[in-house]
Amino acid sequence: MRRVTNLYRSSVGKKVLMAVTGVIFILFVVGHMYGNLKAFYGPDVFNHYAEFLREMGSPLFMHGQLLWIIRIALLVAVFFHVVPAIQLWLKGNKARPVKYARRLEIEETTIGARTQRWGGVLLFFFVIIHLLHLTIGSLHPDFVPGDAYNNLVVGFQETPVAIGYIVVMGALCLHLYHGVWSSMQTLGISHPRFNRYRRPIAVIVAAVVFFGFITAPVGVMAGILVLN
Repeated sequence: MRRVTNLYRSSVGKKVLMAVTGVIFILFVVGHMYGNLKAFYGPDVFNHYAEFLREMGSPLFMHGQLLWIIRIALLVAVFFHVVPAIQLWLKGNKARPVKYARRLEIEETTIGARTQRWGGVLLFFFVIIHLLHLTIGSLHPDFVPGDAYNNLVVGFQETPVAIGYIVVMGALCLHLYHGVWSSMQTLGISHPRFNRYRRPIAVIVAAVVFFGFITAPVGVMAGILVLN
């Protein structure tokens, strides 16, 4: 136990924990994106998929239990992703109380790296609003419990909401781009033979997620996703 504690207290341990929880988020985001695409198969398919999420694990788990376990696990992962990030930031500021007169344009200071902190804050508030909008329905203009397709289409019929969602997805993918690139390095996928592929892989993952997520609001605005 002491080894684990000592590892966490080190900068390397904190970065490894952030990388591991980051991988969890990447898997969740990709899975969520894939599920959203089912809306293009029509309301029956999308609503069936939404119901599956609440019924998965049956009969071992009751209605919605496994989904809540996953949600709680994600919240724990968020905690162990955000807290080390804040600690490393505070440690860096303490070690360098005076800012550099000129920022060196190196790989570690790409736009993805420089926007990690504010992007993370934006995503935190977005998740809360997103849950209130499309899961709980308190911010939805016409929320229908159990009708995920209706909630998605009506929710994105408001142009400011759709555009705001697209903008946040851009911030998510900047965060994701740097996260994929840096986590591969942190987890030891760093070798002269493979280093040149890390950044293209990060770009591809971020681009796929971005275009995958914005298909829903774009589809609604373009009249492709409509109510029957």
